[in-house]
Amino acid sequence: MAKENPKENVQEEQSIPGMELDTKYQEKKSVMPESSEKMQKELEKTKKELEKLKVFIVKKYPFTQAIGILPPQSIKIFTEEEVGENVPEQEAQKLQKKIHVCMIIPEEKFKDIPKIKKEIVSEIDRTKQNVWLYIKTPVDIWEACFDSKFELVNAIGMSFPLHDRGILSALRVSEIHKSLVLQKFDKYVVSYVIAGSLVRGEVTKESDVDAFVIINDTDVKRMPRLELKERLRGMIYQYIAEANALAGVKKNILNVQIYLLTDFWESVKDAHPVMFTFIRDGVPLYDKGTFLPWKALLKMGRLKPSPEAIDMFMSMGDKTVKRAKATFMDILVHDIYWGVLTPSQALLMLYGLPPPTPKQTVSEMKNVFVDKEKMLEKKYFGILENIVNIYKDFEHEKLKEITGAQLDKLFKDMEAYLKRLKELRNQIEKRTQEKTIGQIYHDVFDLLDAIFGKKSQAAIISEFEEFVKKGKFTQQHLRILRDIVKAKAEFKKGQMNIHKVDEVRKNATLLINDLIDYSQRSDLIALEKGRMRLKYKRAGKEMTAELLHCNGVSFLFAEGTIKKLTDKVENSNTKEVSECMEQQKSKKGFEISPKVFELVKKELGDFEIIL
Repeated sequence: MAKENPKENVQEEQSIPGMELDTKYQEKKSVMPESSEKMQKELEKTKKELEKLKVFIVKKYPFTQAIGILPPQSIKIFTEEEVGENVPEQEAQKLQKKIHVCMIIPEEKFKDIPKIKKEIVSEIDRTKQNVWLYIKTPVDIWEACFDSKFELVNAIGMSFPLHDRGILSALRVSEIHKSLVLQKFDKYVVSYVIAGSLVRGEVTKESDVDAFVIINDTDVKRMPRLELKERLRGMIYQYIAEANALAGVKKNILNVQIYLLTDFWESVKDAHPVMFTFIRDGVPLYDKGTFLPWKALLKMGRLKPSPEAIDMFMSMGDKTVKRAKATFMDILVHDIYWGVLTPSQALLMLYGLPPPTPKQTVSEMKNVFVDKEKMLEKKYFGILENIVNIYKDFEHEKLKEITGAQLDKLFKDMEAYLKRLKELRNQIEKRTQEKTIGQIYHDVFDLLDAIFGKKSQAAIISEFEEFVKKGKFTQQHLRILRDIVKAKAEFKKGQMNIHKVDEVRKNATLLINDLIDYSQRSDLIALEKGRMRLKYKRAGKEMTAELLHCNGVSFLFAEGTIKKLTDKVENSNTKEVSECMEQQKSKKGFEISPKVFELVKKELGDFEIIL
């Protein structure tokens, strides 16, 4: 089986049927100005030499947007633009050897350019620096684009920055991304246009860079338009990160929109506002004679929408009104409905009921809080009922519109209902807490009564303290007991909250468990005291029996039978024994009548007690 070539797979993914794309654009001429290590060192040296000049310019003209050293390969273009093409050879050579610096200032300072240039040139002469100065405004740069002088703008974008408030970095990343896209798609790119804050003169080092790429799809017939657009978007987007890396910028992130030529023209024909704005404000960094004619036609008022487009935009008004009303009703009714229903469900659950359905909620609120507990006034229940009924009417399309006055009332009712629910929650929580505290107190003191007998609270606590001193219980047990007594008193005074109640409940569980354990152990010990093992003989064979004394009654367990011993011997059963043992638990001691032993002897004959 042949081994797959990853490079071939990548190229296959990037291919588009019907489009001849260059998949090896990296091997073409670099999109960055040629910069050897030697040239880079010279640029750094030049930067240091021009540092004083930069400081002078920025200090004297703080409005300066950017200062950059133009790439050497672009000097000829600039000199021809600035001085003219008919420059004597000797003069041209002198200009070539100079350091060409471009300064960008705001458009409102345009009239001051001659003065500014004269003052800076004077400073250059004074410091004897070999510098040639160009001063431009952003409008000058965009006008060069409108005149199709894209090389000039490219040179400014690729200049070595001495000072930059954002325009150079934004231009730089745009130019690099444009070059990458052109190398890939070549003949298919119709226009590469920038817009947004960069064009408006508001760009900063934090600003995104808006760009539009228009692709000629008229000869691509082997792929659906939507799929073509998505493939193009994916391929063009992958160059954004590369452009940012090459430009050395982190914050001027490209925001690129991809348009197919056919879709774009259709949108222009239909007078889509976005397209009109794009054509009006956009500046081409590259154009094959498509964007600039559109812009000219728009300025001339020749770019007009079709009658169908006008009808469509007119009809959108009515549609928007209907849609707005429907959306408004949907949001409003749903929000108000769930705004009162959900808290109502929460309170029913707090009360102790399982989560009710929306349909059950209204009836449960009435049954529990209005009728049974009488905790909620009828007028507040009426608010809930009314809102639910409005929602039902809306749901069944009986209610299609609502007046402003109705809305105001609904909002006021909703606010009043929610305020009352908060109060109701406090009432429910207080009742629950009261029940919890009461139950804890009752459970603890019932157990203590079983141990110490029926006594006052103070007497029981006193005896419990003695148990603590004897080591039968710990100081922690005593602290918990006192906290329970204190919690009950504080709750009556309204000084307890839900968190304190929960803490008492958790600690009480420990005390209750240990009291139960102690009580069970005491019962067992008491019962063992009333139990005796007996040894006797029957037909020459040694036998054992058991004598149990509880609640003034003795039971003899021998040879598989149970006998009850009182004044006489009677047959008995396990149920009677169990009842007698349960009654004995509440008694501390017992006495055995000598007559019992006489009855045992009558039943067993001579016997011995085994200790």
